[in-house]
Amino acid sequence: MATVTLKNVYKYYEKNEIPAVADFNLEIKDKEFVVFVGPSGCGKSTTLRMIAGLEEITAGEIYIGSRKVNEVEPKDRDIAMVFQNYALYPHMTVYNNMAFGLKMGKFPYPKMGPDGKQVIGIDERKVRTLQGQVNRMEKERNRLAIIQSQDELAEMDKNINELQMELRKAAATPVPLFDMKHMPKAEIDKRVKDAAQILGITEYLGRKPKALSGGQRQRVAIGRAIVRNPKVFLMDEPLSNLDAKLRNTMRGEILLLRKKINTTFIYVTHDQIEAMTLGDRIVIMRDGFIQQVGTPQEVFDDPTNLFVAGFIGTPQMNFIDSRLVKLSNGKYAAEVYGKNIVLSDEKSKMLADHKVPEIPLVFGIRPEHITLCKADDPIAHKAKVDVSEMMGSEIYIHATPDFAGAQDIVVRAPTINLSPAERKNIVDGGDIYFKMDEKASHLFDKADEVNIFHKLDKHFGPVAPVAPATPAAPVAPKAEVKANQDVKKDEKK
Repeated sequence: MATVTLKNVYKYYEKNEIPAVADFNLEIKDKEFVVFVGPSGCGKSTTLRMIAGLEEITAGEIYIGSRKVNEVEPKDRDIAMVFQNYALYPHMTVYNNMAFGLKMGKFPYPKMGPDGKQVIGIDERKVRTLQGQVNRMEKERNRLAIIQSQDELAEMDKNINELQMELRKAAATPVPLFDMKHMPKAEIDKRVKDAAQILGITEYLGRKPKALSGGQRQRVAIGRAIVRNPKVFLMDEPLSNLDAKLRNTMRGEILLLRKKINTTFIYVTHDQIEAMTLGDRIVIMRDGFIQQVGTPQEVFDDPTNLFVAGFIGTPQMNFIDSRLVKLSNGKYAAEVYGKNIVLSDEKSKMLADHKVPEIPLVFGIRPEHITLCKADDPIAHKAKVDVSEMMGSEIYIHATPDFAGAQDIVVRAPTINLSPAERKNIVDGGDIYFKMDEKASHLFDKADEVNIFHKLDKHFGPVAPVAPATPAAPVAPKAEVKANQDVKKDEKK
């Protein structure tokens, strides 16, 4: 169990000037379940693979606990990873699949002296590892000396000095020593059977993967990770290959598993329902940038920009072109479909305190916060039904408001609240009347798509685009990529 910290992490691929991951900063607490979510290509799996050590980082720092792991091999990071495609050995039984890593690996066991006590001395293995890291960094620094600025070289020198200090400390400080040994067969057997019992696959230990269903195979893959007792669990879209019903079942099992083993989880998914149900916190990504970090309820109730608002929630939030207007009584309102939706006193005061002018807005309202009403309601809007989707307990109504240039909206109406007359009108081409709940509305500046209440402390003005296509980035990452390529070429020679 450990914290995971990422500081200013960048990832560039060799022939691509656009970063796959850019300026990624995040601190994950011990025993926290954090979900990376976003559309395909947003950088979430790349970030996970950098934490695992399967991808080299271009710039920045990654820590597992207090240990910087930039140069640490994946096998030495004390992590376990579950992949999207299970990655099971087809010729091995479930038992052997789960036990394979334990049989092949070596693990630290206290080095005991003749007196029966643990030996205290210099950790030569750690000294050798640190010395190798220092040598690599010094070689890289020398190669970059011509193409990097003095400030960048000074930063590299600082990192080398810190590593040298750690090396000198390790070479001079006696610590309890450990021997790297293969795990005893009895302990392997206990771990495998304990994990199988937790996951409910004890009866399948003698089967091979081809005799298992998709859900059972995924349990085996998770079990193979559990037996390692890692500090951090990494899961890369583990449920995406399962059907909808099985995904729902497995989500519940992962929640129960988390309670039983209680360690740090980092989970990657493109499914916002998985993110909302599993995560203590959600990291929403787009084009390699973090858009928002918060609890599921925080990102649902208070999205930071138009992308987050549209990505979280099913069906998607409705976005309506509108305008922020100031009324004669000093309050603010959003002008939507020709009618004013007056903002609360609290919101109006915040806008007035920052002297926010009348500006074009995107008015956001979730389908469940639009309610059907009668035609004589003073704030009612008329719309024509385009199509409706009966879901059983509720109905999704796609309709076009009776207003010039209006775009389709979606209304999510519980069927239990609908009268027979209202149900009769919910047919293709029928007329409905609806109203919107101001308390659940969201206001986004049309110019940059940022939630206007997230901009107030910056004196309300133009801000940088949410996810620029070509962000400003330090020169070092590209130079480091070139240096790494040169090192690999030299090694091949």
